[in-house]
Amino acid sequence: MSSTGYSLRATVVDSLLTAKRPDVPVRVVVRNTAAVVLPLAIGILTGHPGIGLGIGAGALDTMFSDQPGPYRQRMTRLLLASLAAGLASLIGFLIGDQLIPILIATAAFGFFGGLLVVFGPDMTRVGMTSMILLVVTAATPRPLAEALGASALIFAGGLLLTLFSVAAWPLQRYRPERHALAAVYRGLSTLARQQEHDDADVPALTDAMTTLQHTLLGRHHARGRAMEAFGVLLELAERIRLELTAMAELRGNSTIHAMFRGDAARVLAAIADALELAESPRQAEHALQTLQASENALLSNGGTADGLATHIHALSGQLAAAVRNANWAGSRGELRAAAAETPLPTALRSSSARATLRANLTPHSVAFRHAVRSAVTLSATLFVSRELGLPHGYWLPMTAAIVLRPDFAATFNFGLLRVVGTILGLLLTTALLHFTPHDMWAHLLLMAVLCMGFRYLATAHYGIAVAALTGTVVILLSFEGVNSSDAVLDRVINTALGSGMALVAYVLWPTWERGRARAALSDMLDAYADYLNALAHPERRDHRREARTAARTARSNAQASLDRMRSEPATPAPLLELANALFANGNRLARTAMTLEALIDDHQSLPETAEMCAFVDHSAKALHEVASALRTQRAPEQLPDLRGLQRTLAALLNMAEDRQAAEMLARISDRLVDNVNTLAHITGRSHSKSTATA
Repeated sequence: MSSTGYSLRATVVDSLLTAKRPDVPVRVVVRNTAAVVLPLAIGILTGHPGIGLGIGAGALDTMFSDQPGPYRQRMTRLLLASLAAGLASLIGFLIGDQLIPILIATAAFGFFGGLLVVFGPDMTRVGMTSMILLVVTAATPRPLAEALGASALIFAGGLLLTLFSVAAWPLQRYRPERHALAAVYRGLSTLARQQEHDDADVPALTDAMTTLQHTLLGRHHARGRAMEAFGVLLELAERIRLELTAMAELRGNSTIHAMFRGDAARVLAAIADALELAESPRQAEHALQTLQASENALLSNGGTADGLATHIHALSGQLAAAVRNANWAGSRGELRAAAAETPLPTALRSSSARATLRANLTPHSVAFRHAVRSAVTLSATLFVSRELGLPHGYWLPMTAAIVLRPDFAATFNFGLLRVVGTILGLLLTTALLHFTPHDMWAHLLLMAVLCMGFRYLATAHYGIAVAALTGTVVILLSFEGVNSSDAVLDRVINTALGSGMALVAYVLWPTWERGRARAALSDMLDAYADYLNALAHPERRDHRREARTAARTARSNAQASLDRMRSEPATPAPLLELANALFANGNRLARTAMTLEALIDDHQSLPETAEMCAFVDHSAKALHEVASALRTQRAPEQLPDLRGLQRTLAALLNMAEDRQAAEMLARISDRLVDNVNTLAHITGRSHSKSTATA
């Protein structure tokens, strides 16, 4: 899709044809499918298919709460999803035949379920599950005793899925943590193999490092001596990432650079393999010996490798520490250290649930708007389906609950793919059932295959996944006596109408990203300025870690805002141009700051430290002013003369005894001036264009 304007045709084509690589492990697909199929199979064998159907349906509805993460976190998430499913089902069964009460219930579930987006995707899935089960069960109201029994079965399905998800906990206590670390170290190996990069790209492993911090240091992280080794490996991953970035930025001797990065890549890949398999890192130890031999050969006789020597020695030491700690990383090992537990960085800690909800109870909040839209849309679609007497009308509000998202692009894409996937699924299921033997077990096997396809492809291509889900649901309902060929057209109409009403609800009260992009970019620049300010005080290492994490988080938020804005219609071209330019040049600034941090860590004493810190502090103040100007839509004012300050610093560095470090500092300070002044120029130019246009 073009980055300069919105095209409906391009958006539709892109949604239909774009697919990502599936990222769901096969073991997750198998255990999720087993939680759906096994209860039904046992119910059929014992003559109680209805009980198996209820448990299987509960597992199917809570399936997407089975996400990677520490076992404690996974269990909590699945239990919440199961409780929400059981409660929503009970209410739906009890008051489904009373129009006014069920409309009030859908409004309440829609609002509070929509508001859960403030707590992230995991809680969002819980809210969506409750909305779906409320409207689905409301289509078949039951007396109290039957309602209690049916909702208990749905709750039991969620519990069964929870049991399957955490069954390996006693045997593989640290598996999620090991795999999260392995993913980062494999990413570092890939980064080491990259000899060149685009300065405007987002620094590597931005999202992976944030995910790893949540896994190892978050609220539900595991306890034990092995976790100390994991914490050390996390810190080493941060340092290795900084060194690899610094080596690429300094562009020293290309031959030595390439050879050493290749050796480092092999060590990192071997560490990742050892972490994944919970084995001793023998292969990594052999690769490390090769790297250390290369280090001695390349830098023998006092060679500097054009300024790379310091970073090569630092990276070699960090890799040796990583190999050493990988030997203790898991339930089979024990780290013989008594280090204090590393806390989750402040930027990643959430405030209390009550404070978060209170802060978002305002029409200016994206979450609040989404909650209101969900409440109104869910009630409106249910009312329309009841008033029009639509056959299988619960598909209408169910589709709206699934499709409606907090942003336009996701709502449009999910709506389009939901309709296309439903049509394909109904046609596919009809064809498959026609050629499949008319046998209960054959149909159960077909349902298992479709369920596996749905779980595996959901994050790769939602339309294809919906086709598989539609087939799964159709066959599942056939075990309750619903003819699979009945009401195919009704389901298509309800799905299309539900998607359309969800999109209309968004357009009637939108939350366009173009009104929020400046704030997100300003927050990113402020976070970068705080990072620079932390570098201006080298003695405060913990503060640097916090500032680096906050900058990474702000950059991720800005990128998400920019991606949403690109996918919205009627985004002003000048605003999109401004956002693209600021984000790209912000990435250049981030790389410069990371290089400076690596240089500070690798030298016990840098030349002209006081003057260097003062210069970096002035750069941070200038960047804060650029962020403020962007936020208030004005030109930056009273910026310090960074170029003059840099020339003064360079003159002092020319007289320093440590020529290698002085030259690197001069180069980094020159780049820092270019980065900050470019951001100031882009912001001022945008304001001038806006003023001229007005």
